[in-house]
Amino acid sequence: MQEDNEGFLYPLTDIDKCIDCHLCEQVCPCINQMEPSNPIECYAAKNNDDVIRVLSSSGGIFSVLSERVISEGGIVFGAAFDNELKVVHTFAEKVEEISVFRGSKYVQSYLGDTFNLVETVLKSSRKVLFSGTPCQIAGLKHFLRKEYDNLLTVEIVCHGVPSPKIWREYLSLLQLKSIGSISYKDKSTGWRTSSFTIKDTNQKVVFSEKVKNNKYMMAFIRNLTLRPSCFSCPAKAGKSHADITLADFWGIDHFMPELNDNKGISFVCVNTPRGEALMQNLNIIKKMADYQETIPYNSCIFKSTIEPQERKRFWDDYGKYGIRVLMSLKNPSIVERIIKRLFG
Repeated sequence: MQEDNEGFLYPLTDIDKCIDCHLCEQVCPCINQMEPSNPIECYAAKNNDDVIRVLSSSGGIFSVLSERVISEGGIVFGAAFDNELKVVHTFAEKVEEISVFRGSKYVQSYLGDTFNLVETVLKSSRKVLFSGTPCQIAGLKHFLRKEYDNLLTVEIVCHGVPSPKIWREYLSLLQLKSIGSISYKDKSTGWRTSSFTIKDTNQKVVFSEKVKNNKYMMAFIRNLTLRPSCFSCPAKAGKSHADITLADFWGIDHFMPELNDNKGISFVCVNTPRGEALMQNLNIIKKMADYQETIPYNSCIFKSTIEPQERKRFWDDYGKYGIRVLMSLKNPSIVERIIKRLFG
């Protein structure tokens, strides 16, 4: 895998070693896209433990699912920060280890040899819960080339994955001496008014900005730093065939305002019988939701993010000025927002 000038990894083929078997093409999730599918049932749901819910991005449902699998002797794979604050896929075998998976990580995670490890565990007949973006789950399923009854997949609805290179350089620019934890969506001020917050090793806040004002998150929300493939995602609308889909339940006030206490609500799509079985008898509050009525408030479930016209200029300027181009971003004016909404 080789990093391009935007900081994204792409496979590099060693032509001298290639035996022309075309196996890479046979398992490519972009070439071999699966059929779209609708969920069996959907819920608005939240964890009964408010402490876990506040530490989670939305309703804290992933933690409950992970606890269930681990209690049955299984292993959970998810995205976490490593010692260098790089987002990587790793695993947990104990309930106390799953805390590193809580909270969204708005940067593309490094998978490394995770798929190989998942396959090894599955072949040992141990239960596996793999969580990731829809494209990562589609990639895993194509890599395995067979169905495993002991594999449970949970996709996190994805707006798109920002550049790891931009993330590295942004962190370096902040010049923080000690980083103990990072929350891209700190809900201490509320679910809808979350902040980008960094704490030191003593859990003291050393940096915090409202998400709407944070330069890194601003570029993410405006689609400037997303991987180009995110603009034509091969795994939307149930095409990953994940067992469960998790998202923020945006629009909850239109359907079930009594559930919204501004601490986060999950939108849960149960897509398969395995997903149904996993959702049984959980310690959560849930209420049935209508899929077709609610997905307009979370369009990332079924359609790709739109590439902005200014993306090319952003990366051209990055080539000239480096990470300073990120720090020069400004929130669009009201007039600019209206024009964008009217004309795209």
